Amino acid sequence: MTTTAADTTAPTDGDERGQTSGHTSAQESVPHGGHGYAKQKDQHLKRLRRIEGQIRGLQRMIEEDVYCIDILTQVSAGTKALQSFALQLLEEHLRHCVASAAVESAAQGETEGTSEVDAKVAEATAAIARLLRT
Repeated sequence: MTTTAADTTAPTDGDERGQTSGHTSAQESVPHGGHGYAKQKDQHLKRLRRIEGQIRGLQRMIEEDVYCIDILTQVSAGTKALQSFALQLLEEHLRHCVASAAVESAAQGETEGTSEVDAKVAEATAAIARLLRT
């Protein structure tokens, strides 16, 4: 199983299905196609399928009694591919969801710290914190 640069660094192949550990967010109420990743959904799905293939490859490596270090190398590649996907999704969230909230907030003349922008920034900050823990 070989990892290419596209598996670990390409920012345009992948998808997020909005699944979190029991957490419901404001984005879940957004109509289909309203998420920041919607324009690249097919590319995101393709990327996730490729990552899924990497993980299935790890299972085959165990079944075939492949050398431990070779398996660890592929675990690292799979982890990096998921991290790269997460960063792309985060960037799309910032560019679309947070930016849209800022525009809407400005249009409504909101200046207080309780705007939707603050909520979106807090949400993105929490996502970044979760990514950093992994």
